[in-house]
Amino acid sequence: MKQDIQELDDIKVLVDTFYDRIRENDLLGPIFDGIIQDRWPEHLEKMYRFWQTVLLEEHTYFGSPFPPHMHMPVDKFHFDTWVGLFHQTVDELYAGEKADRAKWQGSRMAEMFQHKIAYYREQKGRPLA
Repeated sequence: MKQDIQELDDIKVLVDTFYDRIRENDLLGPIFDGIIQDRWPEHLEKMYRFWQTVLLEEHTYFGSPFPPHMHMPVDKFHFDTWVGLFHQTVDELYAGEKADRAKWQGSRMAEMFQHKIAYYREQKGRPLA
């Protein structure tokens, strides 16, 4: 029986496994590698802190997650692929309330980012009001 996400080490396994899959994905891998380049350890550390804050309520992430994503060349298909890989990874590794919250939060974040990116493009780069 799978356990729920309980501690930072669980989050690290989730994040590492998920981003390994992102990097192997034909659609998403080239986009992420092109943007992150050789800064993967820094990116993963930031993701550990983000999910630690969201799921464990240990406030280690400070900042705004959207700005680094607003120029990404992505659309609904990319976000659907991201969400599918994320849910698959969570489901393969964990089960429980925090695992469900991770999937809900990931879906919510993808939807919000998709709308914000579309708005940003429509407004030709003017900031969100």
